[in-house]
Amino acid sequence: MNNHFNQARSSLKQTLTRYNHLRRQRRSSHPELQATLQKQLEVLSTNLEKLEQGVIRIAVFGLVSRGKSAVLNALLGEKILQTGPLNGVTQWPRSVRWSISLPQIEEPNRIDNIEEQNSIQVELIDTPGLDEVAGQVRGEMAKDVTRQADLILFVVSGDLTRTEYDALLELQNAHKPLIIVFNKIDLYTESEQDKIYQNLQQLIKSKTLEGDDFSPAYSVDAPQKSAPFEIVKVSAEPAPIRLRIEWPDGKITHEWESPPPQIEELKQIIVKLLNREGRSLLALNALVQAREAERIIARQSIQLQASEAEELIWKFTRYKALAVALNPIAILDVLGATISDLILIRSLARLYGLPMTSYEAGKLWKKILLSSGGLLLAEMGSGWILGFGKSAAGLATDLANYAGIAITQASISAYLTYTIGQAAQVYLEKGCTWGENGIDTAIQGILSQVNRDSFITRLKQDIEGSSQSPYLEAD
Repeated sequence: MNNHFNQARSSLKQTLTRYNHLRRQRRSSHPELQATLQKQLEVLSTNLEKLEQGVIRIAVFGLVSRGKSAVLNALLGEKILQTGPLNGVTQWPRSVRWSISLPQIEEPNRIDNIEEQNSIQVELIDTPGLDEVAGQVRGEMAKDVTRQADLILFVVSGDLTRTEYDALLELQNAHKPLIIVFNKIDLYTESEQDKIYQNLQQLIKSKTLEGDDFSPAYSVDAPQKSAPFEIVKVSAEPAPIRLRIEWPDGKITHEWESPPPQIEELKQIIVKLLNREGRSLLALNALVQAREAERIIARQSIQLQASEAEELIWKFTRYKALAVALNPIAILDVLGATISDLILIRSLARLYGLPMTSYEAGKLWKKILLSSGGLLLAEMGSGWILGFGKSAAGLATDLANYAGIAITQASISAYLTYTIGQAAQVYLEKGCTWGENGIDTAIQGILSQVNRDSFITRLKQDIEGSSQSPYLEAD
C-alpha cells in the first residue's frame, strides 16, 4: 500500500504543477477562471501538504450536551478541552494532537505497510453542537470540517432525534468512515442501553438512512447494503457516585467520586482502524478532495471559454467539410476525417488546459464512435460509399453528380464533426482526473487493493460511483 500512497502524492504533485502552469498561462484573461484556479490550487496544496505530514484527522460531531469534548478528553487521557453542564461550551472548532502508540501485533489482513513506525499522529477536531450554531454558519463550518476529516465520530446520548438523523444523512454523503458513539451509558440500565443500541443498529441498516421518511420505530423491511458505520457504547465522563464511608471510630460520611471513563472499546476500534488502513484513508480523502477541485476547474474552464471552443469547433467543421467536398479519393476522406477529429479533441484540451494524451484522445474518439452509433458510422460509411461514387463521378467528369455527392458527404462530415466537438467537451470535463497518474486512477488503485473486511470496502461503491471513467469501454 506504500506504493499507492506514493502514487497519491505523485498524482497530487502532477495535478498541482499542471494547474499552476495553466494559471500562469491564463494570467491576463478570464478573471473568474483565475479566481477559481487560485482557490482550488489552495485545496490541492493543502491536501498535498496533509499527505506529506501524514497526520490523520478525526472530527467529532453531535448536538449540544452529548459529551463531544468529554469523549475527546477521554481518548486523550486528560482533560484538555473544556466541558461543563451548560450548553455551548465549544463555540468554534478546536483541534488537539493525539499520538497513538501502535500495538506490536501481527495482522495478516492489514492494508497499510507502516514499517518501523511506532505511532500514528492524529489531529482530533472538536466542533460546536450542530443545533447551536446559526444555520448557514453551522452548515459551512460542518462542511469545512467534514472535508478535512479522514474519520468522523458522531456522538449521541440516546435514541436519535430528527436533527441527529438529518445530520447523519449529510455526513453519509461525505463518504467518510463514521463511528456512532453512544455516550453517557452510565445514565441507563443495561436493558435500556441494549434497547437504544438495537434501535441505532436497526436505523443504520434500514432504508431510512437511504433517504426515506424518518420513523421513530426504525422499522426494517429488508436489509440494505453494509453501512459505513460502527456503533460503540462509551461513558466519557461518568456522573459522580455518592459513596458511603464507614470510619474506624464508627463515624459515617458520604463523598462523591467520579468513576473512570469507559472509553477503551472506542479507543481500540480507532487504533485498529488506523493501524490497518490509516494511510489509505488519508490518501483517499486527499485524492477525493483533489478530484472535486480538479472537476471544479474543468467545469469553470469549459463554461468561461465556451465562445472560443464554439469558434474552434466551427473552424474544424468548415475546413473538414471543404476538404471532404474537394477530395475525390474515398480512403483519404475516412483517414483525413479521423485525424481531423482527433486533432479537434486535442485542440479543445489545449484550449481548456485539461489533460489529454494522444492515447486518451483515441480512446475518447472510439467512445464517442460507440455512443453516437449510427451517426458516426454513417460518416465512415459515406466516406466509402459516397466517396467511391464521388471518385467515379470525378473520373467520368460528371460534375453535376460529383457536386451532389460531395455536398452530401461534406454535410454529413460537418455535422458529425460538430457533434464530436460538443461531446468532447463533456468527456473532457469528466475525464480530466483520469489518464496516467491521474487522481481517479490513483483512487481506483487504492480501492482495488482493499480487503473485504475493510472500512473502506463499505465506502467503495459510493466512491467508485463518482469515479466512473468516461473512457471505459469493452475490450
